[in-house]
Amino acid sequence: MKKFNSPISLLGNISPEQFLSEYWHKKPLLIRQAIPQFKAFIKPQELFSMAERDEVESRLISFFSKHWEMQRGPLHQIPLQQKKDWTLLVQGVNLHHAEADELLRQFRFLPDSRLDDLMISYAVDGGGVGPHFDSYDVFLLQAHGQRRWQISAQKDLSLVEGMPLKILSHFTPEQEFILEPGDMLYLPPHYAHDGVAIGECMTYSIGFRAPAYQEIGEAFLHFMSDTIDLPGRYSDPDLQATSKPAEISQDFLQKISEQIQKIQFTPDDIAIFLGEYLSEPKPNVYFSSPEKPLSPKRFEQATRKKGIRLSLKTSMLYKGKHIFINGESFAVGREDKTLLNKLANQRFLESMDLETASADVMEAFCIWYEDGWIEVN
Repeated sequence: MKKFNSPISLLGNISPEQFLSEYWHKKPLLIRQAIPQFKAFIKPQELFSMAERDEVESRLISFFSKHWEMQRGPLHQIPLQQKKDWTLLVQGVNLHHAEADELLRQFRFLPDSRLDDLMISYAVDGGGVGPHFDSYDVFLLQAHGQRRWQISAQKDLSLVEGMPLKILSHFTPEQEFILEPGDMLYLPPHYAHDGVAIGECMTYSIGFRAPAYQEIGEAFLHFMSDTIDLPGRYSDPDLQATSKPAEISQDFLQKISEQIQKIQFTPDDIAIFLGEYLSEPKPNVYFSSPEKPLSPKRFEQATRKKGIRLSLKTSMLYKGKHIFINGESFAVGREDKTLLNKLANQRFLESMDLETASADVMEAFCIWYEDGWIEVN
């Protein structure tokens, strides 16, 4: 594993520590040849085919007569490549393509809990999505052709009303760059930018999760609804006759308030919620079980020879004694925790690693294999 204080070419020969202290959430960084001699590993036709699938999130964006239009996938008809000013966006390509996943994992000097997905933008000449800003950090890696980026630290982030996209009402470029294959531009959240294709081009966007606190709060309260325990039922043996029957009495309000205030959230509650929430697959993610699954005995024999790896679609995290995988959680002992943490960090285990696996862990691995969460190497 690379040391975090060692320079890496992906960041323009600065260390992850320097990048995080000087640029992350703070200012843009242009990295020429972040990946030297980079070549797109997905052909346009393969991307078009992905956009036709129900389980792949895609959008087609067109601009004509000073108006933006957006069509959500599945997309069964792509405009002619000779036509100008259209862009195809395909989200979560890393969930379906091994090389896309491998590229995304190069950014694991940042935690998996923040790393989201790899989106591919295919555009014909003049294509783009208009001047806009993102609410999260993003790395924009040029994969094919050229794209002109204009960026601005402007504070005015007001949007054009009535558009299907979040287009900035006023955009005043402060810097301009033309990116070639292998070049990469990092932008912090809320940094205005506009990318326009120069001829046919593809850009790979590595995006990060930044959920709204309101969204997290609502999800947490829903999560806690299954664990709240308030025994008993309201009663009022000393109830008095009233001349104001429509008024909620202070006594009623006080008793209910006292019961609700008994609900306490522990750090463990929040850790379990967060692990399940962050590892939960997106709604359009589906796992495929093996067509001819191995029996538990043959599975164990195969893994002790070849090892295992997580499926491209699997998300695995941990905190303390808790392991989280694809929205589920369980507590483990110290020995099992070491092995499972290694699987989460590496996303694979070699055969020698499995020599120390307990019967419980091997049983869990077999179930995950049958569910399509892990694969035999």
